[in-house]
Amino acid sequence: MRTLDQWFAEYAVSHQNPTNKAIHYICVPAIYFSIVGLLMSIPSGIIASTLQLNTPIIENWAFVALLFVLIFYIRLSVVMALKIAVFSFICLAINYYVSQFVPLWMFSIGVFVLAWIGQFYGHNIEGKKPSFLKDLQFLLIGPAWVVENLFSKK
Repeated sequence: MRTLDQWFAEYAVSHQNPTNKAIHYICVPAIYFSIVGLLMSIPSGIIASTLQLNTPIIENWAFVALLFVLIFYIRLSVVMALKIAVFSFICLAINYYVSQFVPLWMFSIGVFVLAWIGQFYGHNIEGKKPSFLKDLQFLLIGPAWVVENLFSKK
């Protein structure tokens, strides 16, 4: 199993151009956020009736999926898992807030599409294919790479 640093090193190969990196700093979190919103949009009657907590932020499919996502990160780094957990909770809370004003699934699809357009534009500038085309696990490495690059002291 690769270490987090090995994942980051391989991911960084196709993310050298400053414009592509800047685009990723915006679009990767936007994609993560939109996926959380899409998962929150799935009716969650089974979860709500099982948990009976009356807490819509955690009684949804996004919360369940994020638990599995966190297991992936814990295997790589507990510290990174905690950082991603904080970001995930922020995504859950903001998506819940957005859902009070607009259909969350429509909003999330719009963010998702625009962010992917940005990603592919950035890779066009970079001149290299997105890492996830080589290994789908890079779809989870991207958010950690952004967190690491934006909020770590190196």
